[in-house]
Amino acid sequence: MSFTLQQGHTALLISFPHVGTLIPEDQQQRYLPRALQVEDTDWYLDRLYAFAGELGASLLVPRESRYLIDLNRPRENTPMYAGANNTELCPTRFFTGEPLYREGQAPDGAEIRRRVAHYWQPYHDAIAGELTRLRAAHGHAVLFDAHSIKSELPWLFEGTLPHMNLGTAEGRSCAPALRSALAEVFAAQDRFSHVVDGRFKGGHITRGFGRPAEGFHAVQLEMCWRAYMDEGPPPAWSDARAAEVTPLLTALVHTLIGWRP
Repeated sequence: MSFTLQQGHTALLISFPHVGTLIPEDQQQRYLPRALQVEDTDWYLDRLYAFAGELGASLLVPRESRYLIDLNRPRENTPMYAGANNTELCPTRFFTGEPLYREGQAPDGAEIRRRVAHYWQPYHDAIAGELTRLRAAHGHAVLFDAHSIKSELPWLFEGTLPHMNLGTAEGRSCAPALRSALAEVFAAQDRFSHVVDGRFKGGHITRGFGRPAEGFHAVQLEMCWRAYMDEGPPPAWSDARAAEVTPLLTALVHTLIGWRP
């Protein structure tokens, strides 16, 4: 299995589509040596949010790196953000813009289809199945798609990102009351800068599974690395930073669990 699913007892599912670090041995020769360090991973997020499982959230954690396939992109490989640089379903560039693959070794159509069938589709089936289970048990389901990113990446965006970037597809992926409740959690503190539906409005998972009229509510949080770790290089876990941000994340998760339509 290319992921683990820890089933909880609340209406909340947390998805971590970019925490995986594995590039299968039979694919490694395609990549440039730098790529095997998987630098654009959403580092340590499953560790940071482990408390959410103890609170009763379901946790979905993949094993493979986004460099193999990006679980948060459409299978048709359409761009997530028109007019901006985007990484693909099977990325060919680092977040800095340089190529990931050795010359002539990027995956062709057949290889991309194989990766979709073997990795992408099972992950999305797992999300759909778990959300259906949660809605049946609770009358609604909430999907929290957890991400993190380096604070400055000129190839992808200008300037420095706020610490916390909440995305709700501009209000389409969840009920307005949930969007407001989460915004209030951020507004109640002043340690971490935040924005709602700024540069990151939610990727394919948030947009695809967020169907509030059907009882499925989805939000994405793109959190800057500096909020909980040392950006490096190399990127490194920071006990001090993680301890400082955990109360905010705990309040956020409590809101996601406690909210009712």
